[in-house]
Amino acid sequence: MKDDQHKEHMNDGKQEGGMGMRGVTRPMAEKQIRQHHEKMKNDDGQSKMKMDPEQRKKMLHMHHMQTLWIYWLIILLGAWVMLSPLTFNYDIGIVAPSGGREVWLSLEQRISFMKWSDIISGALLVFFGWRGLTPNRPISLWICCFLGIWLTMAPLLFWSPTAVAYLNDTMVGALIIALTILIPGMPNMIMYMEMGPKVPPGWTYNPSSWPQRWIMMVLGFAGWVVSRYLAAFQLGYIDSVWDPFFGGQTEQVLNSSMSHSLPISDAGLGALAYTFEFLMGWMGSPSRWRTMPWMVAIFGILVIPLGLVHIFLVISQPVVVGAWCTFCLLAAAIMLPMIPLEVDEVIAMLQFVKKKMKKGESFWKLFWKGGTIGGGEKEEYATDLINLPEQPGKVFAASVWGMSFPWTLAVSMLLGVGLVCAPGIFGVGIQETVADIFHLSGSLVVVVSVICMGEPMRIGRFLNILLGLAVAVGPWFLTNVPTGLSITGVVVGLAIAALAIPLGPKTQDYGTWDEYIK
Repeated sequence: MKDDQHKEHMNDGKQEGGMGMRGVTRPMAEKQIRQHHEKMKNDDGQSKMKMDPEQRKKMLHMHHMQTLWIYWLIILLGAWVMLSPLTFNYDIGIVAPSGGREVWLSLEQRISFMKWSDIISGALLVFFGWRGLTPNRPISLWICCFLGIWLTMAPLLFWSPTAVAYLNDTMVGALIIALTILIPGMPNMIMYMEMGPKVPPGWTYNPSSWPQRWIMMVLGFAGWVVSRYLAAFQLGYIDSVWDPFFGGQTEQVLNSSMSHSLPISDAGLGALAYTFEFLMGWMGSPSRWRTMPWMVAIFGILVIPLGLVHIFLVISQPVVVGAWCTFCLLAAAIMLPMIPLEVDEVIAMLQFVKKKMKKGESFWKLFWKGGTIGGGEKEEYATDLINLPEQPGKVFAASVWGMSFPWTLAVSMLLGVGLVCAPGIFGVGIQETVADIFHLSGSLVVVVSVICMGEPMRIGRFLNILLGLAVAVGPWFLTNVPTGLSITGVVVGLAIAALAIPLGPKTQDYGTWDEYIK
């Protein structure tokens, strides 16, 4: 009997997307809503009636009872944060930012602001966590979430004078975010969420599935670790940064005028972005492209435009600073594949919103509350994430659906790396103008090639034609350029331009976006 119940539970978890079914939290309510909708369908598979508010309210109360431990834990964490300035004493072990950097607060203000930030934030967490013990109080839970976001930001804004305050606030802040909107689900979503397809209409896979998201979370965590290490140096918590390839150039980059142009640590800002990206990867069900458009939009902004800015700043370091930084390059390399991996989910969300708006629905309501849509597949064809230990190949293959790897783009990427290395091979200094042309063009060729391995972005490969021509022609207008380097630019540049012409394979369907893949 127990075995049968266990199998039934496993099957329910499998149908709901595996990793999305977390413990006895939101999934229990989702399961009841799904069962209700199945009972309410007619012979054509259409819903005969919608769930009434009273039924949803009962499910909300049931869900709240099962997640009550979360709100008690928020209260306890609030008390922990409130007492932290007394426990750890932020006057001891104070440090100064690296490179003699002047910041917008004096040392006394940095200490005072961090103390009061923790005391006030902790007290507010206790108060609103207590209010959250009562069901149907989403505003209190959202306030707790924003307090968690504030705790992750405060040590950067106030240039936390002690490492313990930075570590304490960033870790507790991440926990608060997880406890308010990740583990139990978005506050009060049960009151309005609608059942529907997981696979977008016209698509052959689900861009919000857990196999699609786990790789994003792994990359986000890796970026978080790397950026925190660099931030620890800029904030003064460690005295030096290890670099296996460029030695002291890393510290030159981190203490450069380019890095100091921002009022806060740029590495710390990167760590903050990676924190949100890692956490938002967990958020929502495998149908979040239609149930949480606002979240997909924010996640897309963090990954795509802000990710591109991050990458462009890193590849400009040899031009602006005249130095390289291994861990900065690693952080950019981690961010780069996240862009094509996230584009498809954003496209699916935009298609959903556009179709619903054509039917007269409000953008504002759709954006914040999502909805359902007809025409999509009901089943998820991706291998369940729970099978990763036994079937790592299948799970990884499902993780990169939406990407293909044409040999033309792969070769272009390698040629781009070669362009970056070419000036050094020919003995040209890193600060020479011709070196700048090769460094920037080669780096951008790598960026374009990797991003365009994402099939929805394949049309962007034509940018490589311009980059290839730039490196083929540019060096000839400069003086004192080694002839061998100029000829290399011509050969490699024209090859990159030619390789940008073929489309390459298209392995999936993307609804109405298919017409832009050419």
